[in-house]
Amino acid sequence: MNENIMEHSDQFMATTYKRFPVLLTRGQGCTLWDDQGKSYTDFVAGIAVCNLGHVHPEITKALCKQANTLWHVSNLFYTEPQAILAGWLVRNSFADRVFFGNSGAEANEAAIKLARKYFKHQGQPERYRIISMEKSFHGRTMATLSATGQAKVREGYDPVLEGFDFVPFNDIEALRAKIGPQTGAVILEPIQGEGGIRTPEEGYMESVRQICIEKGILLIFDEIQTGMGRTGKLFGYQHFGIEPDIMTLAKALGNGLPIGAMLAREKIAQAFQPGSHASTFGGTPLVTAAALEVVQTLFRENIIDHCRQIGNYFKSRLLWLKDRHDSVEDVRGIGLLLGMKINREGASVVNACLENGFLINCVQENILRFIPPLIIQKDDIDALVAYLDEIL
Repeated sequence: MNENIMEHSDQFMATTYKRFPVLLTRGQGCTLWDDQGKSYTDFVAGIAVCNLGHVHPEITKALCKQANTLWHVSNLFYTEPQAILAGWLVRNSFADRVFFGNSGAEANEAAIKLARKYFKHQGQPERYRIISMEKSFHGRTMATLSATGQAKVREGYDPVLEGFDFVPFNDIEALRAKIGPQTGAVILEPIQGEGGIRTPEEGYMESVRQICIEKGILLIFDEIQTGMGRTGKLFGYQHFGIEPDIMTLAKALGNGLPIGAMLAREKIAQAFQPGSHASTFGGTPLVTAAALEVVQTLFRENIIDHCRQIGNYFKSRLLWLKDRHDSVEDVRGIGLLLGMKINREGASVVNACLENGFLINCVQENILRFIPPLIIQKDDIDALVAYLDEIL
């Protein structure tokens, strides 16, 4: 069955993914099983999506209850789960308004459009340019890949959309120098995930915020990977004592269901009027009912506190590996968004882990990325570290 399904997929699916030769059929908590019954401890979590693990019972219950009530009516009508979720996000963040889409790319599209619309609304249509960071990742639509600071993502799609400028992450003077009369916003990730788990240097985020205030520029935080508890706080920006003007969420907000959200301050959000922007499937009752259970579970079960504590433990174990192996050059990250840079290509390590029942990930060719469900336990971490110690 395994080979038949994989051959079937390779025959009919677009060839946009380089898949591992594994057919996953079932999940529970931090464990996945393939069609042969082999188990894998999941340190990828659907790329930082399944923060509460696989098939969480309360989320499953909320989803099934809503599935028996109402799936979709479009945003021409009010629905209860959507309204309650929007209120929860506002009450637990800096924002006043929420726009729902279906993915991180859609959330970032909304943020880019809102930034441009805001300045036109203010009578400054010339301020349409957005400064992004080198090695950033914001999505694969035409606008979001244009905002992404990685050539490999933009390759083959020239001409990309005009209006984006790039500066090195952690270089405050480069940012200051790039700002001009057409600059309207700065977009950045509090931690660059796809860019190699690159964290801001001390004082950098605070300086970015201050410059944006001084220049009248909007600050957009892409929290699609860092949000929803991944860093040991609900949102990544909370580590720095500052707030953005616009923030984007997706991934873990739905714990595997397709949802994206763009949050903004009232003054800025008012630039979106009826007809300005829309999404047919954005925030359906089915998805928002599940997402509402996700956010409530994060607090009810003290998941974020656990993430912070277990993340510190995991990082200490990775630093132990660094002390033991010259091949480990760096350990970086916060919470359960962790990376370990090695002095060789990482694909062979990822494949060896797969063979031995551990799912891990590699970014930027040689940085092993660890983004497990936030419910991961010490025994799971110790087992992975012991195997990494062996193969390194």
